[in-house]
Amino acid sequence: MRSIALGKWMTVVALAASGIMAAHSTASAEALRDNWCSGVKIRFFAGGAEGDSFASIVYNGAVQAAKDTGAQVDYVFSGWSSEKMVQQLREAVAAAPQGIAMMGHPGNAAILPLAEDASKAGIKMMYQNVPVDEAVAKFGGGYVGAQQNAQGRALGEEAVRRFGLKEGDVAIVLSDWSQEERAQRELGTIQAFEVHGLKVVKLQAPQELGTDPNSGIPVITAAITANPDVKLIAYPGGQPLGNAQTYMEAAGKKPGDIINIGFDTSPQIIDAFKGGWVHLTSDQQPFLQGYMPVLSLCQQVVYGLGAVNVDTGAGFVTPDNYQAVADLAKDGLR
Repeated sequence: MRSIALGKWMTVVALAASGIMAAHSTASAEALRDNWCSGVKIRFFAGGAEGDSFASIVYNGAVQAAKDTGAQVDYVFSGWSSEKMVQQLREAVAAAPQGIAMMGHPGNAAILPLAEDASKAGIKMMYQNVPVDEAVAKFGGGYVGAQQNAQGRALGEEAVRRFGLKEGDVAIVLSDWSQEERAQRELGTIQAFEVHGLKVVKLQAPQELGTDPNSGIPVITAAITANPDVKLIAYPGGQPLGNAQTYMEAAGKKPGDIINIGFDTSPQIIDAFKGGWVHLTSDQQPFLQGYMPVLSLCQQVVYGLGAVNVDTGAGFVTPDNYQAVADLAKDGLR
């Protein structure tokens, strides 16, 4: 009798549990909804100019996130000008959206006062592409992008390994060295080269290089002339790397005469791989740098979740594997 009674009790418990699970399942299903971030206003910084190869992918990621969440997103283009970004951020804070996704190029010192203003106004902040750790530590927010110095070091180490570079070989590394946080990536590449005894020529890139890659022609050709034994050139972004053929032809070089490496993918970089002008690039997945900040801001505002931090440094694209991302790059997604 005891076992029968126990069996009946277990049956009742099981039925009750299944009812609870069914009710919970129904409640969960009812909690899920489309356009769950509708009504939330976000100001999103794409970084570059409309249509440039990198900013377009970042923008496409943000647009996709807006479509998936229903968020109301206003897009800001800055032509990679730190001064313009700061002014646009000041205007964004004054407009009082619920969230701002900001490029970190201006650096901590420039962003901190405005991050404080945003915090006081209750505006959620996310940062992409260039980390601003001090601003995040003091006033909150998250970061989506590669870790600059680590990514640069990894590129340098991979280049040494892949191309058999040795002590005394000459490498030219371009960057806008006035942007302290942003230039950490290229500084990482230099640090990796110097560990292996390479002779590094630190070249100042024109500030307009990101929006007008041809502005680098006189600077790069002059550096090649001054260093005729240069083995490798490292570029600071996808726009100049995609223009490698132009630089090499202007300097009278053929494919493979100088190793060209850098960061990002684009239709131009894919074509340069095909032609033998580009030999290695570090992919930082800019689509994620657009998508994830919008998604995280929505989650923070609607669900009260914490800001996300995502390292988007994915790995390397080489002459051996570039075809795997070629179609996606041409579609503006990689």
